[in-house]
Amino acid sequence: MTLRIDIGGLPSGRLRFAASPLAELTAMLHVLAEPGHHPRFAGRAREVWAGMPPELAERLHEADFLWRSSQADFLLPARPRPTLAEELDDVDRIDDEAYVTAALVTTCGSNRVRFGAPSPLTDAVARERALDLAQARGVRQEAFAARLLADPAAVRARVRGTLEQCAAAFFDAAWADVAVRLATDLRVKNDLLRRHGLGAALAAVSGAVSLAPDGDRIVVDKLPDKATTAHGTGVTFIPSVFGSPHLAVVHAPGWQPVVQYPVAEPGPSEPVSLETVTLRLEALAHPVRLRLLRTLARGPHTTRELAHAWELSPPEVSRHLAVLRRAGLLTARRRGRYVRYTLNLPDLTALGADLLAAVLR
Repeated sequence: MTLRIDIGGLPSGRLRFAASPLAELTAMLHVLAEPGHHPRFAGRAREVWAGMPPELAERLHEADFLWRSSQADFLLPARPRPTLAEELDDVDRIDDEAYVTAALVTTCGSNRVRFGAPSPLTDAVARERALDLAQARGVRQEAFAARLLADPAAVRARVRGTLEQCAAAFFDAAWADVAVRLATDLRVKNDLLRRHGLGAALAAVSGAVSLAPDGDRIVVDKLPDKATTAHGTGVTFIPSVFGSPHLAVVHAPGWQPVVQYPVAEPGPSEPVSLETVTLRLEALAHPVRLRLLRTLARGPHTTRELAHAWELSPPEVSRHLAVLRRAGLLTARRRGRYVRYTLNLPDLTALGADLLAAVLR
């Protein structure tokens, strides 16, 4: 599955590499929400949570779906600024309809449910659909969506306030730690872009990013099989330390393409037995099971949700899930009438950094 960004006829100056405080804060918030995705930062995440004021912790919990499974598009700026305050000012300039729709995409489902025109903010039918989808994801999601649709200005102000509190509580110090590494990476990428062209720069970004042979498309190995265009707007590449091993891409219609890529390599994996490795590799030998794992990396899912996401029958999905469970790569937990399956990240990590990065992209 690939995401294709059409850059045909785009001036070279519209392809930019730049650091973003807001994007790095978002990556750090994802680490706090999903420390299992980032074993290297798990200790730091525990320290941050331990020292966090209770009121700020509650604020993060109430809106963590804006960055837990995938980032809301407005959190990855197309035009990065030197400071977080400037980038938050740019977010404030986004109209309510674009902001609300982007927030609902991550609130209402882990597979980035799309809302067309008219939007849930202006259309009663779309509004009910959004609330139904949010309700299916959980009580907090439903409450957040209801508040967002009822009073977007108040929710926007609260989200900004939460991010500003994060900066004061822990991110400003973290940004000072990583800024030099990001600047070093940017010097390398911009030098490659200037001296050797876009293809060389993309190859240095990630093995999952490449330039098509015709030079008119950037190809990204991601979960969705989609296409977007950068005509007239450009493409922004944002390095991230806390985002490793994820590769995040903004590709929704109406938004400039943005690629956030990792600059840090995952740490070495712990050794496991040959028998366990063999069992797990056999379980991963089927492409459908790999696709299911990439979906489950975004969060727990039921069999029916996975079947809908991949247009498969529930019995077929159940058979594949059974194989993955026998290999110890999944855990199952019943909640009422539903059984939700969760990716066992520590055991997946034990198979190697390349596999982990491929699944978590």
